[in-house]
Amino acid sequence: MKSNRQRKIIEIITNNDVETQEELAKYLIDAGFAVTQATVSRDIRELELIKISVNGGKQKYSTPNSKPISVSNKFLRVLNDGILSMEDAGNLLVVKTVSGMAMAVGAAIDAMNIKEVVGCIAGDDTIFCAIKTAEDTFKVKEILESYIK
Repeated sequence: MKSNRQRKIIEIITNNDVETQEELAKYLIDAGFAVTQATVSRDIRELELIKISVNGGKQKYSTPNSKPISVSNKFLRVLNDGILSMEDAGNLLVVKTVSGMAMAVGAAIDAMNIKEVVGCIAGDDTIFCAIKTAEDTFKVKEILESYIK
């Protein structure tokens, strides 16, 4: 339930200019989640959401640019041990992995819930990550590179 609610929060703030916790709570209630202000506040803290300025001097919730997702040590290990190279091809990110590691790396990328990633298809040593736009492909590559030593 919590992970579904937090995924919905990311979706809501991505698609709407949400300025307050109360406004976010209303969106969640409208989406069928029973939440209190305390629950929303806790989710904001756990998701490490920030407020950014938008046109007209207003502010809205957003994910931090540097580390938009929290990555467990298990996923870090899979990314570091598995990824050999990455190359963008339009709105696809082609990830080359150690033989036999593509499915594990693809699952780790999917589990990271990077908002620009639509999904991954993995073979034995190659992953095709479908990215929302060609411009987002570079951003996703940078995010993944920031987790690889």
